[in-house]
Amino acid sequence: MNLAELADQRLMDWSALSRGHSSCGERRCLCAADGTEIVHFHGDGEAEVHLTRPLIAKLRPVLRRSSAVALSPASGWVAVRLEVSSDIDLLATLVSAALLGTDRLTTETSAYSAPDLCSHGVPCF
Repeated sequence: MNLAELADQRLMDWSALSRGHSSCGERRCLCAADGTEIVHFHGDGEAEVHLTRPLIAKLRPVLRRSSAVALSPASGWVAVRLEVSSDIDLLATLVSAALLGTDRLTTETSAYSAPDLCSHGVPCF
């Protein structure tokens, strides 16, 4: 079993997450209770977490220090490279932060704002 599968299994045990549909087409996607897409997996070695732009701005100094995290300009998504088992712990921490931020997501975005793009260039809502 690869690290993405292990991370997916671990996160599926969380009561706050359920299987959902990724707007960028990835089959492994987990959403909050309100249907907000929280995390999806690109292949066997990468996950993307929807932290929101304001939360990324707040966490940017810490996120930049991690070699496993890739920030996309002007996006509320961060990519996490899953290369070693400790990367799953990092992913879980970011997913937890994303879940805490989902309540604020609806107030920070409007129907007129452009959707966030995951690093693969496909709109992720």
